[in-house]
Amino acid sequence: MGQPVAAQDRSTLPELEDLIPDSAISNPEAWAEQGVPQDAQAQENAPPPVDSELSEMPLLDIPWPEDLELPAVEPLAPEQDITFAEDLSAPTTPNVGDAVQLSRALTVVFPTDRSLLPERDDLLDHFRELSTIEEDDAGDNAARLAAQAREDEALMERLLRIYGYYDAQVIRSVGGEATGDAADSEHPSVRFDILPGERYAVGAVDLGELAKTGDDYRQLLGAFGVHSGDPLNSFAIKSGQAALDSALGEAGYPFAAIDDPQLLIDHDRQEGDLTMEVSPNGKYRFGKVTSNLPNFLSGKHLATIARFEPGDLYRRSDEMDLRRAIQATGLVSTATVTPVEVAPPSGNEPGVVDMQVEMTKAKLRTVKGSIGYGTGEGFKLEGSWEHRNLFPPEGALKVRAIAGTQEQLAGVTYRRNNFLGRDQVLTIDAYASTIDYAAYDAQTASLVGTFERLSTLLFQKRISWSGGIELVATKERTATASGTPGVWQTYFIAALPGYIQWDTSDDLLNPTTGFRLSAKVSPEVARTNGSETVYVRTQLDGSYYRSVSDKIVLAGRARLASIPGAPVADIAPSRRLYAGGGGSVRGYGYQKIGPQSAIGDPTGGRSLAEFSLEARIQTGLLDGALGVVPFVDAGTVGSGSTPDFGNIKIGAGIGLRYYTSFGPVRVDLGVPINPGPNDAKFGVYVGLGQAF
Repeated sequence: MGQPVAAQDRSTLPELEDLIPDSAISNPEAWAEQGVPQDAQAQENAPPPVDSELSEMPLLDIPWPEDLELPAVEPLAPEQDITFAEDLSAPTTPNVGDAVQLSRALTVVFPTDRSLLPERDDLLDHFRELSTIEEDDAGDNAARLAAQAREDEALMERLLRIYGYYDAQVIRSVGGEATGDAADSEHPSVRFDILPGERYAVGAVDLGELAKTGDDYRQLLGAFGVHSGDPLNSFAIKSGQAALDSALGEAGYPFAAIDDPQLLIDHDRQEGDLTMEVSPNGKYRFGKVTSNLPNFLSGKHLATIARFEPGDLYRRSDEMDLRRAIQATGLVSTATVTPVEVAPPSGNEPGVVDMQVEMTKAKLRTVKGSIGYGTGEGFKLEGSWEHRNLFPPEGALKVRAIAGTQEQLAGVTYRRNNFLGRDQVLTIDAYASTIDYAAYDAQTASLVGTFERLSTLLFQKRISWSGGIELVATKERTATASGTPGVWQTYFIAALPGYIQWDTSDDLLNPTTGFRLSAKVSPEVARTNGSETVYVRTQLDGSYYRSVSDKIVLAGRARLASIPGAPVADIAPSRRLYAGGGGSVRGYGYQKIGPQSAIGDPTGGRSLAEFSLEARIQTGLLDGALGVVPFVDAGTVGSGSTPDFGNIKIGAGIGLRYYTSFGPVRVDLGVPINPGPNDAKFGVYVGLGQAF
């Protein structure tokens, strides 16, 4: 049992049953009307009991001293140079006052003297990207805008410290519209007045073991680019760290490590001491390339596509290029290249690292299909099956077929990529085709062997070339003057085609600057009806690209071709020169420009000249992916070996370009400007990549 409690003990708490009786539960409304009992109310209003020793002490009675005199207080002299600002929103210093209004709700005021904050534009760019006010418009919600203003104030202070202004002040004001327009005074706005103060400088710089790089030290220190006494800028320090890391990788240090930079700020000196631990970890040369799949892509083969030789100084860019080149084969889904030490550095002699390649195979069989259309060429459906590594390494077999309104083809191709070197390709192609063009009909069997050095998207080359041999057996005929099919004539042709190109453009599929010059030469021997004919097919191409603005590129093209050595009649119709169509003079039918028969069918010629000019204009439609291209083309074909400009044809039109990650998709609509009686009113052309 508990201890007894005195009836008057105020420390005793009432029980719940005493506060809420059963009658309150059964009839709460009646109980509430009764009010508080009088004794309980009196008890509630009574003053608290006094339980203190001070209550028992007698009262003190101290008389006021009548003769007390206090010294007189001298009044303070008034300050003569105090002035009061008439506008409390005005800048507090005469150097503040260059306002930049970022939005309706946000204004930043900088010193009028730009030398006090020369990084102002960069600072504003970063502030715009991170500002909560800029990201989320609070509208007329003043409380929300005030909260955002506090966050942006802290952001501005951090950015100022990043640029070295550790004593900067940011004065935040939240009120009416920053423009001061009384009509907009009900809209809340934020103003930041920036007082940058003195900019701190870089103090002592400690780069750890970087000095152990010896003769490379000065070059590496220059790559870092941050020195004692420089204005303190954390962005510059991080950029210098990345540049130093890249420089170490290019100077032969595959295992170099750099810790994050640390700053120790001394406000008395107004300097920041920089410590960034750099560990070069030795200098190395390339060794051999090893493969985890030697029967698929051997280390020996991978070494042929690497842009380095054993004994070359290690460069990280060469390591990364090897990985990209392996990926570009299309034979692997993943590839990693890791430097592995096989010999440590000794004295001043670099060590040796092998490039260890780890790969996983990709799917090697591909089925492709495409459909296209061109005025004068009709519809064309193409399909192919390919095994890209049937003959390792990189020996592909491809079977292809074409079913079109004017062309049918079946062929098989053997192709070995990276043959005897990077981007060198050996191709052997055998095919049989039938062609039903307006110019001629042909039934052809051909065997072509080509060895070429390609320019690729990964490694675009200034110089690319090809050479090969071509054996052709073809039965061809042209229409007679009355329009009826002529007599079939069989040709046996042997050719040695060669090609070379000089390319300074900036992109293979969508060039914007630079030029391209190329030449094709193909000496040929043709035998027909028991006689032989020797001639040379030649062609020169040139194109030029120039950006006149961020969204407009002007492009021009010229082509000159000639076949000296034989008259037109002794040259197979399929080997003659033609103009007109999507890759030639748009607006005219395929091969429709040049000498024609009495019924208007093209007969081909021995000389050709073509010119094109177009403006490639990017629009803002579809997030900039859509472009328009007005163009004008001109071309002529002559029966002689030199171009005849007396009957030049001109076409003009407009095209659409849809820019994708793999190049632009092209749709062109061309109209003949000076058409002949047999020319169509327009031509439509679809393809991938620019017209030239």
